[in-house]
Amino acid sequence: MDTPLKLETEVHEGILVVSVTGRIDTTSVDSFHSAVDRQLQDAEAGFVVDCSDLLYISSAGLRSILLHAKTASKRNVQFVLCCLPNTIKEIVRIAGFDRIITIRETRAQATAFIKAS
Repeated sequence: MDTPLKLETEVHEGILVVSVTGRIDTTSVDSFHSAVDRQLQDAEAGFVVDCSDLLYISSAGLRSILLHAKTASKRNVQFVLCCLPNTIKEIVRIAGFDRIITIRETRAQATAFIKAS
C-alpha cells in the first residue's frame, strides 16, 4: 500500500524544519516541489528537510531536492537533509548528492550545523 506524501512544517529556533512522510515519486514530486519551494521563500537562517519517515524517493525527487539546495545557496540559506533512512542514504550517496548537499544524522546535528554557520 502506498503511503501518501505528507509534509509538516515547524520553526525551531529560527530554523525552518520540514518533515517528510511517505513517498516522493512521480505522482507526488510536483506537490513536494511546490510546497518546499513556498516554504523555502520564508527561510532566513536555515532550512532542514527531516527524512525520518521518507519511504522512497525517485530520481525526480532527488532532482527536486537538488534544485532546492541550489535555490537556498543562492539566497545564502543553509539547506540540510537529516535523518535519512539507510536505503535512501545509499541512493543519495550513489547519486553523489552527499558531496553537494549537507547531510546530518539527526535533526539536532542539522540545526547545530546551521547555527554554527
